[in-house]
Amino acid sequence: MILMSPPCQPFTRLQKLPKYLLLENVKGFESSSARNQLLQTLATCGFQYQEFLLSPTCLGIPNSRLRYFLIAKLHREPFSFQAPSQILTRFPDQYPEDLRKDKVADKVGETSSSLCSEEKNLDPNIGPDCSSSKKSLPKRTFLFKLETVEEMERKHDQDNDCSIQMLKDFLEEENEEMSQYFLPPKSLLRYAFLLDIVKPTCRRSTCFTKGYGHYVEGTGSVLQTAVDVQLESVFKHIEELPEEEKLMKLSTLKLRYFTPREIANLHGFPLEFGFPEKVTIKQCYRLLGNSLNVHVVAKLISILLG
Repeated sequence: MILMSPPCQPFTRLQKLPKYLLLENVKGFESSSARNQLLQTLATCGFQYQEFLLSPTCLGIPNSRLRYFLIAKLHREPFSFQAPSQILTRFPDQYPEDLRKDKVADKVGETSSSLCSEEKNLDPNIGPDCSSSKKSLPKRTFLFKLETVEEMERKHDQDNDCSIQMLKDFLEEENEEMSQYFLPPKSLLRYAFLLDIVKPTCRRSTCFTKGYGHYVEGTGSVLQTAVDVQLESVFKHIEELPEEEKLMKLSTLKLRYFTPREIANLHGFPLEFGFPEKVTIKQCYRLLGNSLNVHVVAKLISILLG
């Protein structure tokens, strides 16, 4: 037996159009056929709209969470900053007066290379662990942790961008309860070379997904709480060590997951926000992984209604 309840929107008698729309989706939606059909429908219905590809880093928040946004209003007059057929990669007030001079991305390309803090010039004095370093390395060579020079430079660049806050501004105080967030030995040994490791003084973190805390690879950054330990000293020649010694070296970093509260802080949720006691940590991570950044959405709503 199959029980079904198809969407009622196509058959509803209510034909009144909303005055304002805000849509969010993952990066990639901007090149989909669904997006093209949406734009055609909006134009047919008389909406003025503007598309964005935005990350919280544009607001000085040390977390990369690139998302597609569209704002639309049922009005004859376009937005004052409207750039037809183009996708803005910053908020309008972060552009010079002329939005159309090399400051917007084409509707399907050039977006990933034009995002706020991630396109600033490299300061070679910033090292891979957010500390000082002046090493010059050849391109496309692999360093420790299976990272290329290009990847390391990108991280150096982000950590050198003083327009973005440090992670320490979003962290909880270390206490006994934090022990439950430390990576288990099995995860350390298996995924050490794939982890995105950040310190409290870093100005970056990768996107936290709903699998964070359960899966390790590609689900979000982990925090190095032993701030005086240098990553390079731990990872150098570590693959040549027996498993027991390898684990001992990795353990000196004291790596832990970001807590749900810390991720909520990065997402812009107020301090009074919290989860019910019966919600597990895993469920908290799943909910936060599907969430949006409050500050980004709030600013878009302000622009839409302004």
